[in-house]
Parts: sequence; C-alpha cells; structure tokens
Amino acid sequence: MRKIKFWTLGLFLLLVLSVFLAACSGDENTAEEPAETTDDPATEEPAEEVPQVLVFGRGGDSVSLDPAIVTDGESFKVTENIYETLLNFGEQDTTIHPGLAKEWKVSEDGLTYTFQLQEGVKFHDGTDFNAEAVVKNVERWKGGAEEKFYYFNSMFKAEGEDVIESVTAVNDYTVEFKLTRPQAPFLKNLAMSPFGIASPTAFEKDGDAFGDNPVGTGPFKFVEWKRNDSITVEKNEDYWQEGLPKLDKIIFRAIPDNSARLNELITGGIDLADGINPSDGASVESNPDLQLIERPSMNVGYLGLTNTRPPFDNKLVRQAVNYAIDKQTIVDAFFEGRAEVAVNPMPSSISGYNDEIEGYPYDPEKAKELLAEAGYDGSEIELWAMPVPRPYMPDGQKVAEAIQKNLADVGIPSKIVTYEWATYLEKANNGEADAFLLGWTGDNGDADNFLYTLLDKDTIGSNNYTYYSNDETHDLLIAAQSEVDEEKRNELYKQAQAIIHEDAPWVPLAHSTPLLAAKKGVTGYLPHPTGSESLVNVYMQ
Repeated sequence: MRKIKFWTLGLFLLLVLSVFLAACSGDENTAEEPAETTDDPATEEPAEEVPQVLVFGRGGDSVSLDPAIVTDGESFKVTENIYETLLNFGEQDTTIHPGLAKEWKVSEDGLTYTFQLQEGVKFHDGTDFNAEAVVKNVERWKGGAEEKFYYFNSMFKAEGEDVIESVTAVNDYTVEFKLTRPQAPFLKNLAMSPFGIASPTAFEKDGDAFGDNPVGTGPFKFVEWKRNDSITVEKNEDYWQEGLPKLDKIIFRAIPDNSARLNELITGGIDLADGINPSDGASVESNPDLQLIERPSMNVGYLGLTNTRPPFDNKLVRQAVNYAIDKQTIVDAFFEGRAEVAVNPMPSSISGYNDEIEGYPYDPEKAKELLAEAGYDGSEIELWAMPVPRPYMPDGQKVAEAIQKNLADVGIPSKIVTYEWATYLEKANNGEADAFLLGWTGDNGDADNFLYTLLDKDTIGSNNYTYYSNDETHDLLIAAQSEVDEEKRNELYKQAQAIIHEDAPWVPLAHSTPLLAAKKGVTGYLPHPTGSESLVNVYMQ
C-alpha cells in the first residue's frame, strides 16, 4: 500500500511540473517576467523631443503683416519675427547694432551712408538677400502712395522732399544711401520695425495682397492667419544665425479683454500675455506659477483733438479741455501707480525733453472761462474710445468715461463711440473724429520720433492724427533733424515743445510702464521699450 501511495504522489508531482513548464513556454501573448534593466545610456531609447511652442496672447489682431504699411503695435509684434532690418536696436534699449548690415560708414558731410551686408542670407521663399533686394525695398517705399507708406513718409520726407535721394547697389553685398540733407536720426530710423526688408520676389508677385503672405529673412516663417483669432509662425530652419531660433512655433492669439487674457494664462491656454491690467499686477506676482514682466517705458497716451474740426479748431477750446481733465485721478484709477502724468508729448527719458514746462492743472473753473471766451455753444462732441487695450492705455473705455464726466462738468456734452481697431485708426487718421483716445510707443528713442512724427504738418495723413499745423514748430523740427550737435538739437526740441504746449493739440495723459505676464517656464524673453521685440532667444523651460 505504501508503494502505491509514493507512486501516486510522484505521478502528481510530475503532472504539476508539466503544467508549470507548459505555462513558462506559452505563446508570445502570455505575460512574461520583465527583462533585466540596465543604466547604460547607450542602450536606452532616446526621449522624444517635445516641440517648443509659445502661445502669445495679445490685445488685438494685426492690421497687416506688411510692416511698411502699418502703424500699429499689434502688427509689429508679429512682423518683428518675420522680417529683419539693416540695423538692430539693443536688447532693451535703442542703441544701434548690426543687423542685415554687418558694418557701415558715414561720409564727413553726413550725406552718404555705405553698408556692408551679411552674406549667405536667404528670404523664406529661397531667394537671395543682397544689395539689389535692399534697393528694391527702398524704391518700393519711395514710390508708394504717401497715405499707404505712413512711416517712410513720416521718417524720410520733409517739406515734401525725400530725405533719401538715392540708394545704389555698389556690388552684391554693398549698398549706398545718398541723402539730400543730413538727418541726425537716420541710423535709428533704419532700425525701426516698418523698415523690415521683404522679399522683392514676393511683394512684386502679390502686390496689395503681400500683407497676407509675408516673406522676410527673419527667424520665423509665416504659416497661417485666422482673422481676429490667431496668427501662426514657425521656425525658419534655414535661418542665417546658427542655433536660432529656439522656439519651433509661435501662435499669436488675439484676446481683446484684459481679464479674459489673464484668465487664459492662469488656466494654461496661453504662455505669455501683454496688456495686463495694472490692478492685476499684485495677483500675478503672488501666483507661484506666473512671472510679472515690466516693459521699459517709452510711450505717451493722449486725448487727440482734431484741430480742423469745430470746436477744436479754436485754441481756447483745446486749452479749456486740458484744464477740464483730471489727469492725476485717471492715472491713479486706471494705472495703479504704474504711470506718471504726462506734461509733454514725449516722456522725460527722451533727450531734449523740456522739464521747464508746467502741465495744465486740473481747473474746471478756468476751463469754463476759456470756453466762454471762445464762444463755445455747448454742442455735443463725439469722444472716441479705443476698442483694444494698448501699452499706454490699459482700458480706453474706462478712461473715456472718466473724461466724459470731466467734460460734462465744464459744459461740454459728449457721446462715446468706438469702432473695430483697424477702422478706428483709419477713420481717425482721415480726420473724422472730434476727440479721440490714442497713444504712441516710441520707435527709436529719439525726440524726432515723437514730435516730428506725431505733430508736424508734414505728417498729416500719416501719424499726425490731430491735423495740427504750425509753421514755427515745423521750422524748429526740420532744423533739429539736420542738426548733429546734440546740445543744439535738444534746445530746438525744447522750443518746439513750448509752442506745442501753448497750442494744445492734445491732452497728454500718461506715460505708462506696460505690464506683461508669463508662465514661469517662459525663458529668455526681454521686453523692448519700442513695444516690439524678436522672440528669437525665447524658449520654454
């Protein structure tokens, strides 16, 4: 009996072993024991690289992506990354550095500028950047309609004459500019965003549609534009500066409401936002996932008074409005201490600022006296409020409401109106507004870019929206353009500011410190005082 039991036990064990071996030798769908791991990096699969994508939330859509025909900052935010200029500004100032031109020299008489160009640079369409391309760009600006090429006519024309007499390709990579008269800010002007060099092949082919199909030499290439929604650009794989850009793609999203834009940042819909309300600055600073960024201030926000329309064709009425508006209260209420009350049409950081001028004090009774003296009949005016936040004015609607109350207090009834941004600019530029809110961010850090560009009779129809014209001011500004002695230039600008203050074509309101916010991981972003910067060095950490 015992032998039988042992035999039965042995048979049982053999059966168990067979089942075990069968399980171990099962088909490939059977779960297996994990393979032995190793720390040898040579045997590890490389991690898949995550594309570097930045979503930039901004206050409005671009007007065009042809930098030569626009004046608005929302357009330049994008074009600054598609095109490049002959010269560059410093990373956070307006000192001059090489760009598409690697070096230059100026003749002793200040009339001839010779530029040596970078070699081996190509436009996004594969065509060559060379001296002939520069010539064709300048000829396009010179030959275009004055009302279309605003900046060229503001910066390179005076008294109806071209400052640039000729531009010549000396050889493939040397280009020579000859001027009709010396122009002190000439190099700074060339570094401005509107003078990005475009592909002649592209603008000759597309004509008026070129702004919808932009082609430059910059670090990013145009991909897509969804109107009033987003613009997408992608890395230029053939960019001439090695190792740049660091981002693979940028999506510029238009989100007009400041609070909505900040909420998109907090919830992860965007990575970088401009136009942060000053009142939201503290909450951004207290959020561990965000960083608050201050743009260096070089701007002015103002109430323009169209000098050719009643009642503002009367200087006394314009002066009355200056006395009527409580600028300090506006700055305190809507800028949260991140601005200073404006006195002159340019900030005090600009060389040539006249600090001896005292601003119009808030004095409603004086305003009423001047209105009575002017014979103002109490007719209602239109007060235009900007539909988008701008660096110099975070909330145009609320500022307009405050001004409306100030004007009503002195007997000037007003109706607030607004339009879509591109239409707003076009209609104001055509002189259709009575009073309008607008502002300016300096393009090059020079007084000429504020006073001549915004308030000279030559620039009516381009950037002089108020249609202000004064022959004495004009003579001073033209003389200052041509004067290379800095002290003499500054004195001329101070005299011009005194006349402008008396004529009161504007109500200067504020010089702001614009705020931006970003996720903590956004690295390498340096905001520029001009309001437009290349994102070539930005990356996501």
